Amino acid sequence: MDYDDWLASGERVSVELPASGTFNVFYRVAGVGQWLTLLHGFPTSSWDWAPIAPALERRFCVLAFDFLGFGDSDKPRRHSYSIFEQADLVEALWRRFAIEESAIVGHDYGATVAQELVARREEGGLSVRVSALFLLNSGLYVNLARPLLVQRLLAKRVMGPLLARAMTERTFARSLSSVVSPAHSLSRDELRAHWEVVRRADGVAATPRLLRYMAERRDNASRWEGALERADLPLHLVWGMADPRSGAHIAEHVRRRVPRTRIVALPDVGHYPHLEAPEAVAAAIVGAA
Repeated sequence: MDYDDWLASGERVSVELPASGTFNVFYRVAGVGQWLTLLHGFPTSSWDWAPIAPALERRFCVLAFDFLGFGDSDKPRRHSYSIFEQADLVEALWRRFAIEESAIVGHDYGATVAQELVARREEGGLSVRVSALFLLNSGLYVNLARPLLVQRLLAKRVMGPLLARAMTERTFARSLSSVVSPAHSLSRDELRAHWEVVRRADGVAATPRLLRYMAERRDNASRWEGALERADLPLHLVWGMADPRSGAHIAEHVRRRVPRTRIVALPDVGHYPHLEAPEAVAAAIVGAA
């Protein structure tokens, strides 16, 4: 499914976030069965889920959406984006669709949002029951995360905006390709399509502010890592072990810290399992349901 088809199968809706305002957010709901909420990663969009959506929709009613600042959702300038706000957005969409129970799939940035939702659940502040948690490659433990150099530079307050203005399709493609396994490399057309989504509505300009989530990870490490370890719910990793940034070393750390975790290890897959090995990812999620 190309990006235009993905957009045509969803819509934009106005969502009020009490702490920050009202924004237009792209979402897509499809399928039948129990609810499954998909949380995408940085710097891409909900379109990442397109390769596995058809298989998931045969088993679940799937909610996918673009976080604020990503894809076809609003990208307000001079906005203080945060993981907490994105978790508020998830909850607002759950309320909109009267969702009482949902499994969650989180990748990268979206996995950090999932950790915040689990922390709220632990505190009794989450109205929706989380039936299961599926995490794809992410820096779940901040001390083990290995962000790209360009991400570290873009996150800097002075240098970040300057670097964002200089970003091109070529530099974007080089960065994205560096975290994908050579065994499942993305084509030039695929890389160009993801670049066009990122730069939609001047999205590149929002990148430095979005990347401040890396500092949030450090500041909230005990909250988010502790919540993951204490959560009394089914926890599954569907993990690209060849990811140079958040690969086998993080999966093994989770195995030690949370022995009950079910890990589906994908040996020759990198940071984007759902793009690189969609059939295996979809089978792991559906098979665990």
